[in-house]
Amino acid sequence: MILYLHNSLTRRKEAFEPIDANNVRMYVCGPTVYDYAHIGNGRPPVVFDILYRLLRHRYGVDHVTYARNFTDIDDKIMKRAVEEGTSIEDVSERFTKIYQDDMKSLGVLPPNIEPKATQHLPEMIAMMETLIAKGNAYEADGHVLFHTPSMDDYGRLSGHGQDELIAGSRVEVAPYKKDATDFVMWKPSSDDQPGWDSPWGRGRPGWHLECSCMIAKHLGETIDIHGGGQDLIFPHHENEIAQSQCTHGKKFVNYWLHNGYLTMTGEKMSKSLGNVRKINDLAKEFPGEALRLTLLSAHYRQPLDFNGDVIKEQIRRLDKWYRVAGDVEAASEAPQDFLEALYDDLNTPKALAILQSYLNSDPAAFKAGAQFIGLMQQTADLWFKGDVSAEGSDDAAHIDALVAERDQAKKDKNWGRADEIRDQLKEQGIVLEDSPDGTIWRRG
Repeated sequence: MILYLHNSLTRRKEAFEPIDANNVRMYVCGPTVYDYAHIGNGRPPVVFDILYRLLRHRYGVDHVTYARNFTDIDDKIMKRAVEEGTSIEDVSERFTKIYQDDMKSLGVLPPNIEPKATQHLPEMIAMMETLIAKGNAYEADGHVLFHTPSMDDYGRLSGHGQDELIAGSRVEVAPYKKDATDFVMWKPSSDDQPGWDSPWGRGRPGWHLECSCMIAKHLGETIDIHGGGQDLIFPHHENEIAQSQCTHGKKFVNYWLHNGYLTMTGEKMSKSLGNVRKINDLAKEFPGEALRLTLLSAHYRQPLDFNGDVIKEQIRRLDKWYRVAGDVEAASEAPQDFLEALYDDLNTPKALAILQSYLNSDPAAFKAGAQFIGLMQQTADLWFKGDVSAEGSDDAAHIDALVAERDQAKKDKNWGRADEIRDQLKEQGIVLEDSPDGTIWRRG
């Protein structure tokens, strides 16, 4: 099978050809760790987890290197540390762990490498020195800025003209800039702000610089795939290209991939709009597999409207899957036509539709496909009843006994007692589902 990916740089779907089939390299922009991640932040990791699984399937587990970074120095982290009366290290370490737990709840495989910005200050300083020496960057008033007119095709990834670049630069037009679109690579720190020594004084790096340096160190000067949310195309990824290509004199990335926005009632989900649902909160309310399936239900490049009704629809879908295939032994290989849909630019809606067709006819093949994309990872009992390990086993046995008593009451036509048990269990958050084969219960 040929893997096809939509390249944001060329704006077309292309056959993927790695630089080195023995070491396929992918980088995805990770979080700034100052707060809980919302479910919109969860879409890129889930999307690129599917690609990571495909690459491992195609080239072998030991022949794919996947890096996703943590931005652990940022003004937002500094602000949170001041508000809490703690250090930036405490804030970033705490939210890094929370983020990793959130990703685990969504079934996301851990990357091979999870570099942190604060571990790469020497590389950042070296890159800035190189760019200054080449005339692509300059020092001004304690800042180091990249001079965008020094790069002929700056703006190619976003497709913006110079006027659009100025209007959308999202940075303050400061008097020390040579050009309005020049962006900050290094900025000075006051005495009460975190900072590091540099040839330009004590300061801290700009956001764009870290990814270029971490990619060069861990993956190389030219990599196969770089991914992230659509909102990162400009200025972040545009600026990464400028820094890296001017430093190394080589093409930076062969395939750029960007996922679409998550929306709520038609508006982009963002903390600034206040229309966000935290993964940490959602995972307490809904099964992680249902959240993952929701994120995979639309094509990754399309917007996805996220709400409780959509999640509940996916829970019902998973209920059916677990009833039929929950305790079936998976086949050794996922169905070929299912894989072909994924190989076609990660077409998860088509892949899921194909997979559904195997549920009753070949549940073993169905389960192999579901597990390939990180679903059906537990037994039917665990899906429907939750954790019934030592701590909760007595509770589960008690519920089983009540369900059995209700089944008997129905056989005896004791409808009053049957309804009484249903209501009792409903108050405990237990949902009963009657079927010809008996009654299944699950925690609602």
